[in-house]
Amino acid sequence: MVRFLSFLSLVCLAGDPASAQTPPQQPPAAAPAKPRRPPPPARDPNTPGYVKAKELPDGAIPSPKQDGNFIIGPTYNPAPEMSVKESVPQGQVFEFTMESADSKIYPGIAREPGTFAQPDPADPGKLIVNSRPAPYTRRVAVYVPKQYVPGTEAPFIVGADGPDKMLFAALDNLIAEKRVPVMIAISIGNGSGDAQGSQRGLEYDTMSGLYAQFVETEVLPLVEQKFNLKLTKDPEGRATMGCSSGGSAAMAMAWYRTDLYHRVLSYSGTFVYQQWPYNPETPHGAWDFHETLIPNSPKKPLRIWMHVSDRDNLITRDDYHDWVLANQNMAKVLAAKGYPYQFVFAKNAGHCDRAVKAQTLPLALEYVWQGYRKRGE
Repeated sequence: MVRFLSFLSLVCLAGDPASAQTPPQQPPAAAPAKPRRPPPPARDPNTPGYVKAKELPDGAIPSPKQDGNFIIGPTYNPAPEMSVKESVPQGQVFEFTMESADSKIYPGIAREPGTFAQPDPADPGKLIVNSRPAPYTRRVAVYVPKQYVPGTEAPFIVGADGPDKMLFAALDNLIAEKRVPVMIAISIGNGSGDAQGSQRGLEYDTMSGLYAQFVETEVLPLVEQKFNLKLTKDPEGRATMGCSSGGSAAMAMAWYRTDLYHRVLSYSGTFVYQQWPYNPETPHGAWDFHETLIPNSPKKPLRIWMHVSDRDNLITRDDYHDWVLANQNMAKVLAAKGYPYQFVFAKNAGHCDRAVKAQTLPLALEYVWQGYRKRGE
């Protein structure tokens, strides 16, 4: 019916000279475009104040058995483990969706269209955000390796911003080579949007164990039920990973719920001030990881792999939005506390750089799973 009326209107206009002479209506004036953020400058890995790091030859990556700080690049080639090999058993990937209406923890929000977070005139350290309830549908992808015996207990890794096909490809080869345990991978899509006022921002940038609780009570039971899986309760057999705010979410899952997770993998981690709503316990959001939380807390049983790029994000509105400095500071405080960690600084690369991930993901996974033994082994 709609198509017919549109066609009829066009015919009438074409045959009516008066209509043809009517000046066309002007579209409403568009809202002024948000100024484009200038591209971030390349930061020198040897900048005074940065961690001392070992610079590797171009194309080389550190050993998964080495702790500490490393500089890689400037060129990147995919690791051999990222390619499908016919001789290697291929796992299966299953997908399902989750609706916001079914969640007791995240019923769904979104920032009002056309609005952006603005500094509070009364306190520039806080942001004013216009947000509203909004439904979402999230995708969840579950990788089950060929070697998994249905119904037996297995270690697993939870990833943000899924589905992550690169993760699944790497695990096929690493499991076959016995460089990581036979594990399940649960790659969870975010609830949409980005940054303050969005569902993704609420999930990933909030400094608490709430997202870990969501995964534990609303995602993992569905995964076990749908695919005849048994996921380990041992935090030594549980890892988290993510990129950008997904990386800071991975850290928060393990930091606030160390009873659930002991292994963390982060690309371009957003260890900066993205948190919203304001929380006086962590006034600078994830920046507080390296500013106060890690330095002032007893060492936790965590093993951490981190990456940042020389052209990673930089927002100059305050002193808490330099992704490179934030990750450098993370490396400093982890070293000072004696954490097992590996930190990779990538030259000639950007935020969540796909080429860097293709080269380093097998290394990162193998590093994070060093020392794992099933209970009873």
